[in-house]
Amino acid sequence: MEHTFNGGKWSWHELNHTQMDRAAEFAKQYPSYGKWARAAKENRTNHLQMDTSEEGKETIWGSLVYYQDVEEKEERHVFHFYLMRTCLITDQLDLSLLDGVDENVMKKKMNKADCPIEGFIVMIGDLIQHFLGKIDAFEVRLRDLLWRIKEKNNIDILDETTKNRHELLIWKNLIIPLFEIQYGLEETFGSEISKGIHFQRARKRMERARMLVNEYDKELAAMVELENTVSAHRGNEIMKTLTVLTTLFTPVAAWGAVWGMNFRNMPELDWKFGYVFSWGIIGLTTLILYVYLLKKGWMGDILRGKRKDSFFK
Repeated sequence: MEHTFNGGKWSWHELNHTQMDRAAEFAKQYPSYGKWARAAKENRTNHLQMDTSEEGKETIWGSLVYYQDVEEKEERHVFHFYLMRTCLITDQLDLSLLDGVDENVMKKKMNKADCPIEGFIVMIGDLIQHFLGKIDAFEVRLRDLLWRIKEKNNIDILDETTKNRHELLIWKNLIIPLFEIQYGLEETFGSEISKGIHFQRARKRMERARMLVNEYDKELAAMVELENTVSAHRGNEIMKTLTVLTTLFTPVAAWGAVWGMNFRNMPELDWKFGYVFSWGIIGLTTLILYVYLLKKGWMGDILRGKRKDSFFK
């Protein structure tokens, strides 16, 4: 499908695999078109190349992952583009997959572009707008997770924190190739293209997306560090409690072992108050050991209750 913009100054050709060879009529004088058409039939990942060997006939082409499901690795969509000074050719770009992107609105903006380079930048800018919408939705979940860490800090929260960090890495992976395209456009067609309003707007959107992703990454790193701190503290408290309890019950075990011996001559067995005496000895030695631990400060917070709003419940 062919679209013309700005009074017929330039055109955008939307293709599929069966139309790629037919589109060669638009690029007969560009040898790199054949390379792009062959690569686009098989390429399923980000890819960028350019040809600046002949002034006035510079081209840039490649593939871009513009949609990636955060749960399914293979659930992704790639579109292929071939850009020259006279027209833009794309393949397998399905704008219906992108939330917040209105094809009619995008075409109106492209109609204000003076050349296909600016038109392609408008397209990239709308792709970033889709990413920003997804990042905003991510921010809502991140804020909810931030408070859930305080309310109920457990292994499920740690698992969700890890999943959120993985999702953030996916968004980083989608945004990085956009910066490569930006630099590639300047390298191919000259720095003068960066002066246009469409290029400036798209670059600001990319920088905003990168800033958000980087800041959220720092937040998640702080959450993981908080989780590790709380987990380490809990582990230490558990080990300390078990150690203290084991130590306090040592007199019971020791005296019980002594009086559980089957020697023939054990005078305590014939004492009238031997049973009471044994409990007194056990209680006294346990109390002495408890006081010793308390004075040493080894009891810590074991006997103290936790506040309701404490992280270390």
